Amino acid sequence: MELFLQFLLFSIPIFFLFIRPFILRKSDTKRLPPGPRGIPILGNLLQLGPRPHESLHEMAKLYGPLMTLRLGSVTTVVASSPDMARELLHNHDQVFANRPIPDSVTAQPNHQGTLAWVPGDHRWRNRRRICSSQLFTAQRLDILQHFRHRKVEQVLGHIRKHCDAATPVDIGSLSFAATLNLMSNTIFSVDIIDAEFGTAQEFKDVVWSIMEYAGKPNLSDYFPALKRFDLQRVKLSVRVSYLRLHEIFDEIIAQRLEAREKDKKSRHEDFLDVLLDQSDENSPEAIKPVIMDLFIAGSDTSGSTTEWAMAEVLRKPKVLQKAQKELEEVIGSSTQQRIKESDIDRLPYIQAIVKETLRLHPAAPLLLPYIAANDVVVNGYTIQKGNQLLVNAWSIGRNPKYWQDPLTFSPERFLGSSVDYRGRDFEYIPFGAGRRICPGLPLANRMVTLLLASLLHSFDWKLPEGITSENLDMTEQFGITLKKAIPLCAVPLVKNSS
Repeated sequence: MELFLQFLLFSIPIFFLFIRPFILRKSDTKRLPPGPRGIPILGNLLQLGPRPHESLHEMAKLYGPLMTLRLGSVTTVVASSPDMARELLHNHDQVFANRPIPDSVTAQPNHQGTLAWVPGDHRWRNRRRICSSQLFTAQRLDILQHFRHRKVEQVLGHIRKHCDAATPVDIGSLSFAATLNLMSNTIFSVDIIDAEFGTAQEFKDVVWSIMEYAGKPNLSDYFPALKRFDLQRVKLSVRVSYLRLHEIFDEIIAQRLEAREKDKKSRHEDFLDVLLDQSDENSPEAIKPVIMDLFIAGSDTSGSTTEWAMAEVLRKPKVLQKAQKELEEVIGSSTQQRIKESDIDRLPYIQAIVKETLRLHPAAPLLLPYIAANDVVVNGYTIQKGNQLLVNAWSIGRNPKYWQDPLTFSPERFLGSSVDYRGRDFEYIPFGAGRRICPGLPLANRMVTLLLASLLHSFDWKLPEGITSENLDMTEQFGITLKKAIPLCAVPLVKNSS
């Protein structure tokens, strides 16, 4: 409603500017997939609501797994089934290699240098190649795992203080801070957040504002002719957050370049060294957009997934008991014994918890949007050049045709199952699929699994007074990523160790 009222202030002068294209396109609508009727100019915008992934899930029940919406002047096709996702992201992945760039993303310096949003051309392929062959290989991740082990130990030390004081831990903030430091050590070999996590909230606010504005309904995205006006002040507001992160990156990169200049053999073997080695320009401006993508996406999504996993486990005492039993059998009963990334393959139930969490709470519920490079016929309908495509991964993960009792959190469904999130099984695509699947998947899996396993192995947990597994609020807050609207707080307890 707020969006509608803002639009009314500007709608009269531009009415005739937009009504003509709608009339001209009327003859084309028969070729598009079916969809709900909208209102003049705004189309179906008001039907999205505060949680578009849920609204689109309900619409798909009426209009089918491939439907069309008019979001302002942008024609948007929504895929909500594994079959449609496979057809679009596998059989026609070349057609959907490009993305529409949200206006908020263009607020950052040199947004053309990003990895997530640039067209799927030779520049993107080169950056993708660097990520796949230099950053996210098993060998590279193994080299840097000691940083992540050290950061997890720091987190556990912080929780022990809460344990001694019998005070609850904000799992969301702590998970975010932990994954932010895990990412910053993997990229820079330094901490972004102080040892006591005092600056965690500041960085959480900065990163979440970027993710929230990228997913927030913005008139500039639905009516491109209005971009120059920034009517909702989205670019103006989010630019502050981008510049804050760029200040931090500039300082770290400058120190690294100075050290490399003084000593040609000065190496950390982290992601920053790799990016500086691979950059043709060997300059901060050339690599900062890629670092921004890795930094924001890696910390926000991994932190949120850890929080959702802990929330689901605390709602299911039997799942918690089973997870801790596996950890005791594999790692040992002593809380002094530390979990390493090399242990992950021996923890199938912990891995199943992470997979089930991503099924119910995919980090990016609508993935990132795509744009059709040319006309393509799918399921008897024509998706036209320039149409936007959304894939509702949240809805696909709840499809009763593929998932028994889909609304129930049940890690057991993944035990002995070959279904995986690497983009081959289209009933389960929390990281996307096709050529633009999330390149950071290997690192995200390691970070979330390591952190979750460490939290469950080192402590017992209970919900705060007055909150039970039955009334724990699981409401979602929508952005580009899906966060828990009410942060999870839990009380850590000392485990009996031998």
